[in-house]
Amino acid sequence: MTINVQANPHGETFFLNLRFLLIICVFVGNAIEPLIKDMAMMHNIYVWIFTFHMPLFVFVTGYFAKANLLGRSGHRLLLQIGLQYVIFQSLYSLLDVTIFQVQNIQHSFFIPYLLLWFLASHLCWRVILIAMNNWTPLQQLALSLALGVFVGYLQVDGAWLSLSRTFVYLPFFIAGYHFSFAYLEKIFTPKARLFTLALQIALLGAIAIWGSRIDAGWLYGSMTYGQLGYHEWHAGLVRLALYGLQLLAGIAFLSFVPMRESKLTDLGRRTLYVFLLHGFIIRIAAASPLYNYITNTTTSIMLMIGAVLLTLLLSHSFIRKWTSPVIEPSVQWLLNLERRAFRSFGTTNKH
Repeated sequence: MTINVQANPHGETFFLNLRFLLIICVFVGNAIEPLIKDMAMMHNIYVWIFTFHMPLFVFVTGYFAKANLLGRSGHRLLLQIGLQYVIFQSLYSLLDVTIFQVQNIQHSFFIPYLLLWFLASHLCWRVILIAMNNWTPLQQLALSLALGVFVGYLQVDGAWLSLSRTFVYLPFFIAGYHFSFAYLEKIFTPKARLFTLALQIALLGAIAIWGSRIDAGWLYGSMTYGQLGYHEWHAGLVRLALYGLQLLAGIAFLSFVPMRESKLTDLGRRTLYVFLLHGFIIRIAAASPLYNYITNTTTSIMLMIGAVLLTLLLSHSFIRKWTSPVIEPSVQWLLNLERRAFRSFGTTNKH
């Protein structure tokens, strides 16, 4: 099955706007994580963010994969994602050992470093979807849901090769890949936006009441059921229920996303830079005395505002100009090596 994707400028605008709002949530969520054990408000905001931001980010990634999953562009992007992973896995590990001297972290290319799980999983999502290319979208989605539930039962470390998150979030990647913006444009009327806004308010209210009972480990998607303390056969039903919550939370967040092109749209084109670079800022903040001074609502709000401002800074075009060789490294030399390798075996590389 090959899907012919027609360009939809309105869809691209909407999803770029969404992508930038989500990267703000990523930065804010990581910035407030050290506060969630001691501040109930920060814990509730953190739980709220994690109910939707990773599923939606994967969904958006799947949506934009329409244009470059197959063919030469798809092959080139696979190589680039792999190279990004090697570069940043090395950089983060090196800094942890030499400068930050972080303890109890296992440094291995087989265990993605914190936020780098997304690169490892993105690579796998593309390969899996290519392998299922001749299946119908419904078959792909059904299998991905089954795998997302089943992976929790495996007796392995869920962080190994980002195995757990790869399969837990695979349904969102596949859903995004097959999603038609025309459908959203048709049903997302002003009344529908009011409904999603009401849903968002209800979700925030529920988290304010019951948020302290929610184990954030379920929202990360990085641990097996055994690692979460659930050894019963029906633990998979919790994952299914969580999929339902994430679906509702994701729909509710759409009420905040503008449809029209704006400065937000342009910033949404550079979210990869925020994603890969903000981890250095988080590490510096954690190693500094900063969090010793964040002890009340006012200072925690200032921290979140700071995270938003830094997101804007890292999204600026001059950051892209300075860091693009590392963030979006050229893979032409890898393609050249690949061609030479194929020639040496007497075959031709069609990519």
